[in-house]
Amino acid sequence: MLTFAGKNRIMEFRTKVELPIGNEKIHHSDRLMLWGSCFAENIGKLLNEYKFACDLNPFGILYNPASIAKAVKTLQEKRLYTEADLLWDKNSWHSLMHHSLFSDAEKETCLSYINSRITQGNENLMQANWLIFTWGTARVYEWKETGEIVGNCHKLPEKLFTRRLLEVDEIVSTYSQLLADLHSQNHGLKVLFTVSPIRHAKDGMHGNQLNKATLLLAVEKLCQALPFCFYFPSYEIMMDELRDYRFYADDMLHPSGLAINYIWSCFKNSFFGLETLQFMKQWDEVKKALSHRPFNPQSEGYQSFLSQILLKIERLKEKFPYLDAQNEETLCQTLLKK
Repeated sequence: MLTFAGKNRIMEFRTKVELPIGNEKIHHSDRLMLWGSCFAENIGKLLNEYKFACDLNPFGILYNPASIAKAVKTLQEKRLYTEADLLWDKNSWHSLMHHSLFSDAEKETCLSYINSRITQGNENLMQANWLIFTWGTARVYEWKETGEIVGNCHKLPEKLFTRRLLEVDEIVSTYSQLLADLHSQNHGLKVLFTVSPIRHAKDGMHGNQLNKATLLLAVEKLCQALPFCFYFPSYEIMMDELRDYRFYADDMLHPSGLAINYIWSCFKNSFFGLETLQFMKQWDEVKKALSHRPFNPQSEGYQSFLSQILLKIERLKEKFPYLDAQNEETLCQTLLKK
């Protein structure tokens, strides 16, 4: 942070974004489901590192609100896919609603992966305490054959799609109904919206601003209408606080690791309660200890060190009975046997 000390005050040479305070808090014991762009993946990975119960992008990365809403509805209805929902191209089976990670040369493998995530996702959706949506773009591709909005074009010829910008009221209408239905089934459900700070340069900088403005206006209307909806300003933090290009990756569009960690810090301070923050601090100690690489793994000192890590994990499990630390415990036990 660049500052200038004057005679009576300190000037900050950046625009500080006001973070939301007094909102509902995300507790470490909460079940979370995250949807959206690659920025959602970045935040989701950090949540997973700190042992939050997360279901991250059951359809893979999706960018626009319409595709995300359609995917959520599929989970809600537990509608399983059949061969009719797939297409064959370039020696693989694809779903136009799923990321290419679900594509496969074998039809049965593709369907099995898609449907297992739908089945698991339905259960997680019905039990979720929080839905976290990261919208990346308001521009959508419609499959000309059916008029349906797709989630992924899989590099098919552009002539097969119609591209357009969603209307604000179109987004609001879709989500008002969807979220009201979900909340009637799960009265404790809360929803957090954020707009991805990644710019869509393909449309030009003016087109990107129109794109993001559409998303921001839709979120504002939803948060005003539905008391269980909240907003976190990741887009504003990137555009105003971190506007210097040193906070961008090499493509000058995506946020750098430093920027992601800063936004993550803002997110923690806005939506995590004291007990959750205290747990994360304790878990940091476990993570750092496990990353330690000794000169002599067989030494008595290192074996004692591993035993202390196991003891620390056991104490955390006593305090947080829901904590799933099986991977860390197994690692410690494996190292102790060496």
